[in-house]
Amino acid sequence: MEKIVIKFGTDGFRGIIAKEFTFETVERIIKAISLYIKNLNQPQKTIIVGYDPRFMASDFAFFSAELLKSFGFRVILSSKVVPTPIVAYLAKYYPDSIGAIMLTASHNPKEYQGIKFIPNYAGPATKEITDEILKYIDVEIEKTDDGEIIKESLEEKYFEHLESIIDFEAIKNNPPKIIFDGLFSSSIGYFDKLLDKHHIKYDSFNMYHSSDFGGGLPEPKPKFMKYKQKGYITLANDGDADRYGVIDEEGNYISPNIIMAVLLKYLFSANKTGCMIKTVGVSNIVDVVAKKFGIKTITTPVGFKWLSEAMRKNDCILAGEDSGGLSTGEHIPEKDGLYANLLIIEMLAKENKTLHQLVEEIKDFAGCEFFTDRIDIELESDEKAEIIMDDFLKMTTIANLSIKERLELDGLKLFLDNGLTTLLIRKSGTEPLLRFYIESETEERLEEVKKFIQSQIL
Repeated sequence: MEKIVIKFGTDGFRGIIAKEFTFETVERIIKAISLYIKNLNQPQKTIIVGYDPRFMASDFAFFSAELLKSFGFRVILSSKVVPTPIVAYLAKYYPDSIGAIMLTASHNPKEYQGIKFIPNYAGPATKEITDEILKYIDVEIEKTDDGEIIKESLEEKYFEHLESIIDFEAIKNNPPKIIFDGLFSSSIGYFDKLLDKHHIKYDSFNMYHSSDFGGGLPEPKPKFMKYKQKGYITLANDGDADRYGVIDEEGNYISPNIIMAVLLKYLFSANKTGCMIKTVGVSNIVDVVAKKFGIKTITTPVGFKWLSEAMRKNDCILAGEDSGGLSTGEHIPEKDGLYANLLIIEMLAKENKTLHQLVEEIKDFAGCEFFTDRIDIELESDEKAEIIMDDFLKMTTIANLSIKERLELDGLKLFLDNGLTTLLIRKSGTEPLLRFYIESETEERLEEVKKFIQSQIL
């Protein structure tokens, strides 16, 4: 039987369980990661291993731990389902740690599983690191008998860290009304545990781990966040809790783009400093707000590994992506949905305003409102994607709007007319799709661009 070709996407390797993602595939990847680590010639020999609630995730994690043990590593294996950001935090701060392995497919459908290596800077592996790991695929490695496996609950040090950067006392003294939608994800037993510890009241739903995520996608988007109530904010996380989703007190889903703009204003008013680091797909409203405050912005390709790299090189007030990944310079250079949830409720407590009020205020502050949409095209081949991209690169107008600027950073981003209407075209890093991200300051113009794309492609 022909071996699966192993490639790393925006954040590790993912595949359908029992098809691309098998014990054989995991063994090949773990061997390659082990060789990569050994060739670093570092004194550390401890590796953290965690897993999400997916089907057989604990089996794959234990299998990985046994392999790592046989190659001479001291393995700290999570004794239960654990969020990715906790594993990432311990990759840096656990004594003698050289990095971590996380078994997760994040927000992908239930039939997927994934595996990723987290270096001991506590963020996603860079392309240089994953390219180096790929060189060791199917290279033999010597086994030893000096490894060990220790099962532990991993949250204690992470909780202590969050308690040093989140004002739980302020939240406790002026708590917003909170609904926590567990969405069957790995945040259950962690986000709620933190709220319980600090006597912060909340209502909750979907509070158990499910390998099929209750029959939906493990993604905190409006389609799957079904619980909302007047006067309450609803918070949720994706399957491995590195992304967040929020519904305001009026029942409106608030996009990560708007949340970033609101949080940027809050953090700046709290005298936090540094650059705003964002991916190329982030809304123009974040640029507008940053510019008004005189905050430098750094734009990266899509994928938190690029944000993470920029965070490690620059002082950072806030880093985020439009898909719901977020962190700050005070935290680790990895997206963290638990931290995002807490930062939002801290903001509401200290501002003494509802999220709905803060969203309206940021629109007034920015002086305009932005509307977004996305079109996904299934790809027959990479060549088809290149043809489509090349066609759009040659255009001088789109929907009768002049192309004022082109940015070829991650795919192709076109700035139209006054620069407030943009079109980003890029291939998905996890699925065979070509994505068209459209944004404009008016719904009418957004619809015109959308129709133009459909006429060209569909």
